[in-house]
This record gives sequence, structure tokens and C-alpha cells, in this order.
Amino acid sequence: MPVIREVKNKRYAEYEIECFTNIPLFKLKHSKVKRRYSDFVWLRDKLERESTRVNLPPLPPKVIYQSLATDVLKLRQEKLQMFLQIIAGHPLLQTGSKVLIPFIQDSNFNRDAYEM
Repeated sequence: MPVIREVKNKRYAEYEIECFTNIPLFKLKHSKVKRRYSDFVWLRDKLERESTRVNLPPLPPKVIYQSLATDVLKLRQEKLQMFLQIIAGHPLLQTGSKVLIPFIQDSNFNRDAYEM
């Protein structure tokens, strides 16, 4: 279940991504990182710009009203997991993306380092 964080009176959900893989392009066979929903939105946008030949699955919608309710977060987590499984398993994204593998595996990942 996602963890609710609060910074400067703003609450957000933090999702843990745990990755077990034997794909050679991934640097680590096992990793755990934490990401916010806004990070997933950023990732999808970045992948869309990097890989115009790949149809990316949609993200679950952002829900404003009671978006941190347990049932909403659980459903969103399941859909984010499906999203990651699809994109992480895509050969064109594995080899052609500069952000995919670091997003999934680098605990020090910083979006600003990938902005043009």
C-alpha cells in the first residue's frame, strides 16, 4: 500500500517500486525505489517524447476529490504496476530510453537531470 507523506501541509502518496528482473539491460537484479504519481506522469510524457513508435498504456487518472482515500490509492497502485510491467518489458523502451531503467532502479533518480 502506498505511504502518505506530508510536506509543507501538502499530502501526497508515495509508491514503492520493487523490481526483480533477469533482463541484462537492467543494472540491478533486485531494486526498490519510491515514486510519486507525478513522477509517473513525468515518465510517461518523457517516454512518449523519446519513443514515438511505441504506443504507451495510459496511466490511471488523477482524482482530485479524496484522491488519498485507501480504495483509490489501492486501485491506482494496481494500475501503475500494470503500466510499469508493460513498459519495462518493452524491448524498444529497454534499449531506446534514457529514463526508463533509472526511473525503476535508481533511488537517487532526479527528473531534472533528464530535462532538455
